Amino acid sequence: MTGSIEVRGLSRTFHTTVRRPGFAGALRSLVNPERVAKHAVSDITFDVAQGELLALLGPNGAGKSTTIKMLTGILTPTSGSARVAGVVPYEERERNARNIGAVFGQRTQLWWDLPVRESFAILRDIYEVPKAAHAARLKEFDELLDLSSFWDTRVRHLSLGQRVRCDLAAALLHDPPVVFLDEPTIGMDVVVKEQVREFLRHQVTERGRTVLLTTHDMTEVERLAERVVLINHGRLVLDGSLDEIRGRFGSTWQLRATLADPHTEITPLPGLAVVRREGPQVVFGPEGPGPDALSVHQALKLVVERYELTGVAIDEADLEDVMRAAYAQAEAEAAL
Repeated sequence: MTGSIEVRGLSRTFHTTVRRPGFAGALRSLVNPERVAKHAVSDITFDVAQGELLALLGPNGAGKSTTIKMLTGILTPTSGSARVAGVVPYEERERNARNIGAVFGQRTQLWWDLPVRESFAILRDIYEVPKAAHAARLKEFDELLDLSSFWDTRVRHLSLGQRVRCDLAAALLHDPPVVFLDEPTIGMDVVVKEQVREFLRHQVTERGRTVLLTTHDMTEVERLAERVVLINHGRLVLDGSLDEIRGRFGSTWQLRATLADPHTEITPLPGLAVVRREGPQVVFGPEGPGPDALSVHQALKLVVERYELTGVAIDEADLEDVMRAAYAQAEAEAAL
């Protein structure tokens, strides 16, 4: 069994009843209800390879959670298809549940009034995990997430960071090949966030798990994901690597060069644009986005060869700004 995810033309439409204003409107709605369709997800297609961590991004209401609910078998798509680890999730829910782990940042799968260790024991029995394998996995997770210091504490008394670490361990106790994470680190402090990131890196690189992550934390995306799928208004608008996204929606870098002679005339260099000049300092950037844009190392070589410098610094583009530009373009295209 492979741990891949295959999504083909997946769509989900919800129908809601419009409530008319006033008492008479309420009566008309009762007798002759008006129903409208909301297309939460519309014809999206993407793959996630085994051992890959994919970030599924989009603004609030874009359809991320609806997509994950279809892939976990909670919702049935209106049209299209999906396979997770070789299983159609909404047709074989029990089999799919054994192949996946899931963590939702605002919900827990642990028993609120039981100590964490007892919740782990219940999950072991539900998934029929051998005791030796269960003990070995708990030992590994404890080393990575430091669980034993609080796993005799009732879940209701855990901090948010402690609870999410326990939820991560609980989601992986049955050794699933595919893991879904919906805003897993929301509200965490920076220390616990980094601990969780290290744990996820280990699961992908060392264990070969496939991870689908949704988050609004661009630092998390930069440190964990090599590839991003962006959806907006339920439609897939972007699928590519972080480098490709930076190249398409924003300058990938800026090079700040301090000239030895502030009166030096700046002449054009191939592939380089002057962003601004402030006295002896000149800020260069790529002439245009795209696959043929100069890398920062190529630009640095050109500038050093052409000008006499006393200092140089490189600024990476802020991924949050790049994604904001991607959202803005998606909105503009949707309005056409």
